[in-house]
Parts: sequence; C-alpha cells; structure tokens
Amino acid sequence: MTKNALYPGTFDPVTNGHLDIIKRSKFLFEKITISVNANHLREFLFTPEERVDMIREVLASTPGIEVESFQGLLVDYARKKGISFIIRGLRALSDFEHEFQMNLINRKLNPRIEMIYLMTSQKYSYLSSSITKEISKLGGNVGELVPPLVEKKLKEKFSL
Repeated sequence: MTKNALYPGTFDPVTNGHLDIIKRSKFLFEKITISVNANHLREFLFTPEERVDMIREVLASTPGIEVESFQGLLVDYARKKGISFIIRGLRALSDFEHEFQMNLINRKLNPRIEMIYLMTSQKYSYLSSSITKEISKLGGNVGELVPPLVEKKLKEKFSL
C-alpha cells in the first residue's frame, strides 16, 4: 500500500524550514502533496498560483512531490484526495497549542484523519514566513532563510 500524506500551509512564502519538514517527511511517505491554502481569510503577499509555482520550481528535482492549491476545509480536501495523513511542523509551544486545537476539531470533522507532527530542526526553530517577509520588506538579507528563487521573488515584490 502506498502511503501518501498532505503537507498543508499558506507557504507565503515557502521557507527553508518548510523544505526541511518536506525532506524529512519523505522518509515516512512515498508521496507528499504540498497543499497551498488558497482560502481568502487573510491577505497574502503571493497569490496561490505564485506560491504553487515557487514550490514546484524549488522542489522540481524531488521525486514523489505534488503541489497544488486548495480552498475550503482541509479535512474535506484530504477526503477528496483519499489521503488520511496530514503532516504538520512544530516550532514552539505556541505551535503545539494551536495544532492541538486544530487536531481535535479535524478529528471531529473526519475521524479518519491522522495528524503527523514533526519538530522543526533546531536551526529553523525561529523561522516563519511572516518574519521572512518582514525582514525582506525592510531590506534585510533572507538568503539563509529561503531558497534563492524565493529570495528573488521577495525582492521583486518589495521593490515595486
């Protein structure tokens, strides 16, 4: 039986922390669908299409990766894809509290969903897309935080 998993997130933008979770997840699952949240509940710097394209390009040489956007409830999307495993990364205790609550409601909505939590690598424990955007917007160097393509795209966004 092929083991597939979803790795959902906003990925606005994808960071080296996200990539670390993806690469480590490949040891657990044969195929990972990176699911870019396209819900319009908040404003994003990059469109869903831009985020999907960046991730596809960054991971082009990684086998067993699919990237697409989704709208609506994650558990409904997982059900439509026929996937029961959802990967989530944890950086700090605050992430755990949020993820714990989401796990409980997702299980209520779909008891067949199994959440898989990976602790972030220590070198990325401080990293978030929000921090990356803020540093880039203020002219800081994000070269060690994101892939070169993403660094370029951030510079383009903030030079307008």
